[in-house]
Amino acid sequence: MAALASFNAPEFLNTLVALAIALALGTLIGAERQYRQRTAGLRTNALVAVGAAAFVDLGMRLNGNAGATQVLAYVASGVGFLGAGVIIKDGANVSGLNTAATIWCSAVTGAFAGADHAAEAVLMASFVLAGNTFLRPLVHLIERAPIDERATEAVYRLHATVSRTRRDALRDLIVERLEAADYPVREIEELERGEGEVELVAVLSATSVDADELDAVAADLEKIAGVEHASWTSRTAD
Repeated sequence: MAALASFNAPEFLNTLVALAIALALGTLIGAERQYRQRTAGLRTNALVAVGAAAFVDLGMRLNGNAGATQVLAYVASGVGFLGAGVIIKDGANVSGLNTAATIWCSAVTGAFAGADHAAEAVLMASFVLAGNTFLRPLVHLIERAPIDERATEAVYRLHATVSRTRRDALRDLIVERLEAADYPVREIEELERGEGEVELVAVLSATSVDADELDAVAADLEKIAGVEHASWTSRTAD
């Protein structure tokens, strides 16, 4: 009977509108994710938005704006754990970050709706959809742009496969050639490469290089007796 006694038609209608707005906007955000065949699709984003709206609405009904503020902190942390579940790390590759960010934004959209800020909820959903849709061509354009090695902060390594008998002498020679080209060596790593051969990997201290200069150093090293192969690689610095 307490449930019937505490029933308030205007408040109930307000909650209904808030949850309906959250469901509609979460569905729009999730539909885009579903179309892209992402891990968290339509239902996930819709439920996240509805759940966030329900928590904020309940907090407001129990303790006004202060209650909503308190609940928001827990919603943010809870959605953070949910988003972490869609992030997949496979070696050096990480996927799912955009999907996790979208879930987070769906929660904010629902929170706006639950706090009776319908216009702001619509605005937030619009920005999320714009970010996931209209920024895609820009991402593809940047990814297709050629990389200027001289402007890229990266870790550069020069690899030389040498005979085991001349390993020490060639190690010193590699350091000498690189330093003569103004590329100081941070360290030299050694990797076993079968009988009679060792791969020397010179890790450069420089954060940017001229690709042509490193090509020339590698080509000169290959002309030296005892050097089977020389090349260089780079990867983006962490």
